[in-house]
Amino acid sequence: MLSLLHHPNLVNLIGYCADGDQRLLVYEFMPLGSLEDHLHDIPLDKEPLDWNTRMKIAAGAAKGLEYLHDKANPPVIYRDLKSSNILLDEGYHPKLSDFGLRKLGPFGDKTHVSTRVMGTYGYCAPEYAMTGQLTLKSDVYSFGVVFLELITGRKAIDNTRAPGEHNLVAWAQPLLKDSRKFSKMADPLLKGRYPMRGLYQALAVAAMCLQEQAATRPLIGDVVTALKYLASQTYDPIAVAAQNNRVGPSTPRSRDERRGMADGLDSPEDRGRLGSPSTHKNSPDFRKRDARESSTGTALARIETGGGSGRKLGLDELERHESQRDSPVRTGRAGETPRNRDLDRERAAAEAKVWGENWREKKRANAMGSFDGTYE
Repeated sequence: MLSLLHHPNLVNLIGYCADGDQRLLVYEFMPLGSLEDHLHDIPLDKEPLDWNTRMKIAAGAAKGLEYLHDKANPPVIYRDLKSSNILLDEGYHPKLSDFGLRKLGPFGDKTHVSTRVMGTYGYCAPEYAMTGQLTLKSDVYSFGVVFLELITGRKAIDNTRAPGEHNLVAWAQPLLKDSRKFSKMADPLLKGRYPMRGLYQALAVAAMCLQEQAATRPLIGDVVTALKYLASQTYDPIAVAAQNNRVGPSTPRSRDERRGMADGLDSPEDRGRLGSPSTHKNSPDFRKRDARESSTGTALARIETGGGSGRKLGLDELERHESQRDSPVRTGRAGETPRNRDLDRERAAAEAKVWGENWREKKRANAMGSFDGTYE
C-alpha cells in the first residue's frame, strides 16, 4: 500500500531490506530532520522558525493529509500525526512520514473504523481515545494540535511546565475563547515578528480543528484552503518597520514639535495654504473629522476625565497614548473588534479637542502679546 502513495508532501518509500527475521523500510533522506527538532528544545546557536516558514510547513502538512483523505482510494487515516512525524526537506518543505499506524477506510456508508486505540498521547482525538472509533476527523484533530505547536512553540505534552499547562490543548482552550489573549499564545521565540491578523486567523483555524465534537470539525480540504491563504500572506518585519516609520514614529515627539504640528496644520490659514484637509490617521484634520462623526457631549466628558478619574488628558498623557497607538503591537490590535474601533474613535475625538484647545489658547495668547508665557 505504501508504494502506491505518491505526493510531494509524503515521504517516498525507496524500498525495503529483509535479513532473516529483520525487516527494514528505506525512505528518502530528509536533510533538515523533523519539525519537532526545530520547535522544541532549540540550541542557543540555532535560529527559531520564523512565522512565514511555520505557515508554509502547516500548509504543506495539511496538503499531505488531504491527499490521504480525499485523493487516495481507498482513503487512508494517518492516525499518528505529530510534529516528530513531519520531516523537512530542503527549504523546509514538509513531508509526512511513518505510516505504521495508518488505517484504511471508512468504506461505503460507514462513518468510522473501530480499532484498538493507538497513537501518541496529546495528539489523539477525544472520541477515538474514549471509544476506539476512528474517522477522518480524528486526523483533523491531530493536525490542530500540531498547528497549535507551530503557533505557540509549546509541546503537546510538557510536564516541565506549571500545573494546568502540561497539556497544550487544555491550556489553549480557555485562551481561544478570548481574542484579547491571542497575543499571549504566540511563541515567545518569534519576538513579536508576526502579523497580528495572521495570528488571529491561524488560531481560528486551530480552534476549529480542535472542536471536541468530530462533526463540527472542518474537512481537511477546507483547512488546506485556509492555510494556503495564510502561507501566501508573507510577513516582512523590515517592511512593517518601515511602514510604521512612515505612518509615524513610535517614540513621542517633543512638546515643541507637537505644538508646531498643531499650530501649522490646525489653523484655518495654514489649512488653506496646504490644500485639502489631511486624511492621515495621525493628522489633526483626521482626528477632528472623527470627532465630528462620533462625539457627543457625554462621551467627550467621559474621555476627557480619563474614565471618571476627574483628570483631563494633558499633553503628557496624549504623548503616551500616541506612543502606544503607533507601536506595531497596538497597530495590529487596533480595529480587530467593534469595541476597539469605538475606543480608538473616542480617543481620537478627545485628542482632537485637546489640539483645538491648544490652538485657541495660542490665538488668545497672541492677541495679548504673551504667547510664551501661556505655554510655560
